[in-house]
Amino acid sequence: MSLVNAAVSSAVTIAEKRRGRLGQAIYAGRPQRVIERSFFALKSSTWLGVVSGFVEPVFYLLAFGLGVGQIIGNMTDGAGNPVSYTAYIAPALLATSAMNGAIYDSTWNVYFKMHFAKLYQTMLHTSLGSLDVAMGEIGWALLRGAIYAIGFMAVVTPMGVVTSWYGLLAIPAATLIAFGFASVGMAVTSYLKSLQQMNWVNFFLLPMFMFSGTFFPISLYPEPIQYVVMALPLWQGVEMIRGLMLGIIDGALFVHIAYFLLMTIAGLIFTTRRLTALFMR
Repeated sequence: MSLVNAAVSSAVTIAEKRRGRLGQAIYAGRPQRVIERSFFALKSSTWLGVVSGFVEPVFYLLAFGLGVGQIIGNMTDGAGNPVSYTAYIAPALLATSAMNGAIYDSTWNVYFKMHFAKLYQTMLHTSLGSLDVAMGEIGWALLRGAIYAIGFMAVVTPMGVVTSWYGLLAIPAATLIAFGFASVGMAVTSYLKSLQQMNWVNFFLLPMFMFSGTFFPISLYPEPIQYVVMALPLWQGVEMIRGLMLGIIDGALFVHIAYFLLMTIAGLIFTTRRLTALFMR
């Protein structure tokens, strides 16, 4: 009984601290507990699924950069300077690595927790609020995306494809990309009802990966298609990291940053509202 009493006393104390604060109904200030739970779950799960999100972009880099790149030769960066094909696609694959780490954790993992493990129903019967759960899950996906980005940079930097000291900022930029994709990914997943609907995630991700300036410039497309591609989040991320790694710093960089900040805020708001509507009625 002492453990039960301690748990009840702790919940009451947390509730009293929330009383009168802005957002008290949805936020207890404890998203770190959700991240902590994810960390313990990771230690008991298979590592293969985690590693695969990092290995895939590296394989693309080796196959296209060191393979096809020998045939294509040099490309031109945003300033019109010649760069190797490997240096051209490496930033795009870094953005993709961050996207993969964030989106798969915030979609398939969240779907399982929501519909099979019933984890969020349990969490929201504690002192946690819907914003705590949203921030915790998105924060965990962000960490996974950041780890992928760091690992990828550790692979490509010795290859000489980072041509500017601004390339050091590619890691926080990739983390921002992960934050944006994780926020929107969890918001979208909260509306999906079946595994068949979850397959639509891959349906949108694969074309976005192939056509967002990853392997060739979008100037090859007809002009109307270019505008469509430029509206996609991965293209924004690719251009942001490519500019940093190649040392092209201009006003467009801040547009890309603002894009992902808005994407993150919008995703976090929609996720919080959705979790509140689903589990706190």
